[in-house]
Amino acid sequence: MDLFHAILLAIVEGITEFLPISSTGHMIIVSSLSGIASDPFTKTFTISIQLGAILSVVVLYWKRFFQSFQFYIKLFIAFLPAAVVGFLLNDYIDALLERVDVVAVMLILGGILFLFIDKMFAANEASENLEINNATALKIGFFQVISILAPGISRSAATIIGGLSQKLTKKAAAEFSFFLAVPTMFAATGYKLLKFYKSGNTFGGNEILLLVVGNIVAFVVALIAIKAFIGFLTKNGFKVFGYYRIALGVLILTLLLFGVKLSLV
Repeated sequence: MDLFHAILLAIVEGITEFLPISSTGHMIIVSSLSGIASDPFTKTFTISIQLGAILSVVVLYWKRFFQSFQFYIKLFIAFLPAAVVGFLLNDYIDALLERVDVVAVMLILGGILFLFIDKMFAANEASENLEINNATALKIGFFQVISILAPGISRSAATIIGGLSQKLTKKAAAEFSFFLAVPTMFAATGYKLLKFYKSGNTFGGNEILLLVVGNIVAFVVALIAIKAFIGFLTKNGFKVFGYYRIALGVLILTLLLFGVKLSLV
C-alpha cells in the first residue's frame, strides 16, 4: 500500500461509514481492484482509519456529548448487544467477512428494503418523535447486531431502520445511528488493534505515516458526508440508497462470476 491507496481508502471510508450503503462492500471492491487486498497491512489500515471517522461525529455533535449523563447511558445500552455478540462470536464474524458473496447478497436484500422503507415509515415524519428512551435504545442495539451477523447489511442501515421501527423521524434515527457508531467502532477498532499487537506485529515508519494521513482524510470526508447525508435524507428519503446498494451488490456478484478475486484481506 502506498500514499495514493491510503488516501483512496480513507475517502471511501469517510463517505461510506455513516451512509447506509455498506463500507465493507466498498472496501472489498476498492482494495481488490487496487491490488492491495492481499497486503497484510490493508485490513489493519481499513480498521484503524475508522478512528478518524468516529472523531467527525464527536466534532459535529459535540454539544450532544456534553448534554447529560443519560445520553451516555442510552448509548451504552444500545451498544451492549453488539459488544456481547461481537466478543462471543468474533471468529465467526471474521469468517463471514471472508464471504464476499454474502456481502453482495446482503447489499441487494437491504437495497430492496430501502426501496419501500420511506412508505413503510411515512407516519414517523408527521409525529416528529425525537424521544429515545432506554427501551428504544436497547431495541436499536439489537438491530445493530443484525449488521454484525450479516455483513453487507451495513451498520448504519440496520440502526437507522431500528430507529424508524421505534417511530423516530429519519433525522433522529440517522443521528442516533451516528452517535452509536462512536462506542461501537471505537471498541471494534481497539479490539482489532490489540489483537494485531498481541500477534507480534508492529507498525513501521511508513505505515504510521499512512495511518496518520488516512485518519485525517477519513475525518474530513466523514464531516462532509454526515452533513450532506442528513440534508439529503430529510428531503429525498432512502430510495436512491436502495438502488445504489442493489447496483453495488450486482457488480460484486458479476465480478465474482467472471473470476475476479475479491477480498477484504
